[in-house]
This record gives sequence, structure tokens and C-alpha cells, in this order.
Amino acid sequence: MPITVPKGLPAREHLLEERIFVMDEERAFTQDIRPLRILILNLMPEKEKTELQLLRLLGNTPLQVNPTFLTTATYESKNVSKTHLNTFYNVFDEVKDQKFDGMIITGAPIELYEFEDVDYWEELTEILDWTKTNVTSTLHICWGAQAALYHFYDIGKFELPKKCTGIFTHRLEDRHEEIVRGFNDIFPAPHSRHTGVSEELIRQHPDLKLLATSEEAGPFLIASKDEKNLMMTGHLEYDATTLKDEYERDLARGKGAEMPKNYFPNDDPTQVPQNQWRSHTHHLFSNWLNYYVYQATPYDWK
Repeated sequence: MPITVPKGLPAREHLLEERIFVMDEERAFTQDIRPLRILILNLMPEKEKTELQLLRLLGNTPLQVNPTFLTTATYESKNVSKTHLNTFYNVFDEVKDQKFDGMIITGAPIELYEFEDVDYWEELTEILDWTKTNVTSTLHICWGAQAALYHFYDIGKFELPKKCTGIFTHRLEDRHEEIVRGFNDIFPAPHSRHTGVSEELIRQHPDLKLLATSEEAGPFLIASKDEKNLMMTGHLEYDATTLKDEYERDLARGKGAEMPKNYFPNDDPTQVPQNQWRSHTHHLFSNWLNYYVYQATPYDWK
């Protein structure tokens, strides 16, 4: 089944070029099928790139998926046009009376701020609390994962000695967990952040399960025992060149950029990086949509 994408969304043409089955809203309406409604709170600055990354993955399943994009009302992004936001995004007041089968909360390059100092923190906590009754399962990514761990489970973050950036090896804690079905016992995944979370506190928490971790990058995949929340501290959704783009951006800003580890061939930034994590990315998103959303959500939210 296809993903339903609004006409005019820039990501739509890229998806079609990649032969991802895309359907417009008019055609989807004619089908007698109950699509999964997925709400995406996109906190990343380059929203169009993130839209494409996530839609590509949501569209690679046998389920019909109807995404809705959400942005913050208390902070206006400076890296995307108002026209794009007004055309394709909602604010929380416009969706809070609705029910969604799944939700994705992205990362944001603000991890060095205290949570309470983030401009939209109060709004985000309202949304997080709302998910408990209005969303079947929520996937939290990077800073979004740290925010969920802090708000729901009182596990804070700490600043790392240097940025954790690159491709790191992870091991599964339990290969029988549904979210990691099809994963190798050892697998690579990208990280890009300045802060971390305590593996010890996660293991000790009675409401959490640590599903995958890395000796270098720390806890990677954490699930609540009720499967309402799935926290991923890295970026499986990243394209092959995303870390390269971030590295070159930081170099241009003169910030003493940290070169991503295990990423460029021969550690040579002039060489083209290869995607080493794509298969596990598709497994994670397909498993989440199937086991945590489709199998758990009511057919009729009423």
C-alpha cells in the first residue's frame, strides 16, 4: 500500500523518483480502506530533508499511511518558508481533538540547552502528555528521545566530552523483541549529538527496557514496557550524506568540527560515504508500524 502525500509537497517528487508508491489525497479517499494516521512533529531545522527521510520509510510497508505534519506554535523555524509551514503543517491546537495511530517526534539541534530553557518546552510537554490518550505508539528520535526520557521517566541527559558523531556498532539486548525483528545481533547506526543518557538509569527503571546499546555511543534503543513509547537516541533515518553535510556545516561555522567516526572511507572526507545502516532502518520503521501501531491501534477510535 502507498503513503498518502499532499499535492505540492516537495518530498513527493523525490519519492516518485525513488519509485516509492505515493498516492494523492483524492485517490486515497476513493479506496475503502482504513489508513494508519501518523502524526509527525518535525523539530529539525531543515524540515524538507527530514520530511523526505521519514516519508521514504513510512512508504515502504504494506500498510496505507496518512501522515500529518506538526510544527510548534511557540517557536517559528528560521530555516523553512512560512508558505511551506502554512501549507503543509498544523499546530497542536488544530489536531489536539483528534486521535492518531502513531506519532514521530524528531530530534532537534538543541541538546546543550536545559530542557526547561527550550522555547517550546512547555508546548512539547503538553503534546507528550496528550500522546498518552490520543496516540497508540510514539517513536522519539535523538533529542526527542531524550525529552521523552526526561519528561516521562525522570532520566536526564549529560554533556559529552566531545560530540558523538559517526557510525557506531550496536548490540541487541534481546533479539526476540518485535521492534528489532530482522536485525543482526550486531549492527551499525548513525549518531549526531553532544549529550548522552545513563545506561545504568535506563536498566534500573521499572518501566523501561533497553533493547540495543553501543560501547562507544551508549544506549541506542529503549522501549517503555507498555510499548507506548519507543526512544531511539541515534538517527537511523539519516541519508548516507547527512553526517557529511553536518560536518561541512560545522567546519564552515569554525566550531572545531568533529569528523564523524567510522564514516568516510579511509577517514578521508573527500571520499563519498556509503549507507551502512539502510536495511536496519527499514526493519525498525516497518516493525514499529506493524507491531506497535497497526496491531495495537483500534480500528475505530470512537
